[in-house]
Amino acid sequence: MMFNFDNTFVELPERLYARVQPRRPTKPRAVIRNHGLAQELGIDVDAFSGPNGIEALSGDRIPEGAAPLAMAYGGHQFGFWVPSLGDGRALLLGEILDRQGSRRDVQLKGSGRTPFSRQGDGRAWLGPAIREYIVSEAMHHLGIPSTRALAVMETGDPVYRETALPGAVLTRVARAHIRIGTFQYFLARRDVEAIRCLADHVIARLYPDLRESSQPYVKLLRVVVKGQAQLVAQWMGVGFIHGVMNTDNMSLACETIDFGPCAFMDRFSSAKVFSSIDKQGRYAYCNQPAIAQWNLAQLAVGLLPIMDDDEDRAVQLAEEAIRQFPKDFEDAHRTILCSKLGLYHRCAEDYALANAFLDTLERAKADFTLAFRTLCSDSARSLGTDSFAAFSSHPEAFRDWLSVWQSRLTRERIEDFQRGKRMRRINPVYIARNHQVQKAIDLAVGGDYELVHRLGKVLANPCIRQKGAEDLELTPLPHEVVHRTFCGT
Repeated sequence: MMFNFDNTFVELPERLYARVQPRRPTKPRAVIRNHGLAQELGIDVDAFSGPNGIEALSGDRIPEGAAPLAMAYGGHQFGFWVPSLGDGRALLLGEILDRQGSRRDVQLKGSGRTPFSRQGDGRAWLGPAIREYIVSEAMHHLGIPSTRALAVMETGDPVYRETALPGAVLTRVARAHIRIGTFQYFLARRDVEAIRCLADHVIARLYPDLRESSQPYVKLLRVVVKGQAQLVAQWMGVGFIHGVMNTDNMSLACETIDFGPCAFMDRFSSAKVFSSIDKQGRYAYCNQPAIAQWNLAQLAVGLLPIMDDDEDRAVQLAEEAIRQFPKDFEDAHRTILCSKLGLYHRCAEDYALANAFLDTLERAKADFTLAFRTLCSDSARSLGTDSFAAFSSHPEAFRDWLSVWQSRLTRERIEDFQRGKRMRRINPVYIARNHQVQKAIDLAVGGDYELVHRLGKVLANPCIRQKGAEDLELTPLPHEVVHRTFCGT
């Protein structure tokens, strides 16, 4: 047995999912195998590395103990309600307990049609699978909660989008795949029993301490509000744009999930949008906190029928929980930004100084990641605007801000070299830059996976400068800039 399955979701009422078998690939081939993650999960590495692994991770054979199913959910997509979405191209193989005893979902993505596929083919092409592997692993190694990619398999079958493309199956691992849209699906059907059953499952699996609470569903909402606030603050702290924050893409496990048209910013712009389908900028970088709160309000509505027998009281409790989001986000965002700036003994004006740095980045048209990393110098108190010239169109814009920041550093009760060392632990050298990810995809489509594996290795240690990886830390040249990213469906 490669996986030691211990499945619980399949024990829930069958209207929460549909049992489905994956589509068998014509000629499966392993192109990416995440051995480090496999070891964390307690997977039999010999089986994982051999033919049995290819069969199980491509959908060619159902591994022993698996109970493949597609989850039901609805959701708001770009603000518009869609009552029935569900896993249209993914199958939950089952759940395993990792080496720490934590329960993890193992899911195949791109494994064929399900009852929720609507007009889609249920399949994935190689490019989005590679993007999800690179970006989700980058997020994980940056310390940001995320689903992870265990493997990518080519199927040997063409997938038709605008043209014929190589097909692939990605194996995704998550704490859970239950979404805000899962609750919305059953609210739309007025199925209070299913909502309660689902909430009890989430609590038992993800937040067992809440089981002893007198108001477990209110506490569930509060803990998810706080978790999502912290998650979005972490995204903002590395210049990450999710790109498609629909309610069906927001996890109750408070992990980053569904890496479609996502991207890390190069040059900072608070209103930056990458997604080709986000025509109105709904999910722009600066809008992510407000959208997260809006999504959480939809979760609150979904939980209302079980929060309190008194409807007015339930509404009051839900509103109180949702109103907490801005404070939770600001607290988390302040902590992250101030730490990135080396401000550890907090002063009242520090958050304003941090936000002023973001304003300066925008005026200077500077690279987000490189600008923060430049501040990590042990001689930061003598930094001049010339330090920003290589990645900024207007480095002189930093002059006034630098003066204020350097004056503020004199109040830090820490040696400069210690402050610089601490800052370098949280300000990465490397991010999954769009132009490098796109280059890796283009090469992989032609059969060359060298850059994919190189990115995986370098991004596993994002805050440590690595010999021979100088090209991966640079901002793109004008002709290399990737302006749009795509969903892949």
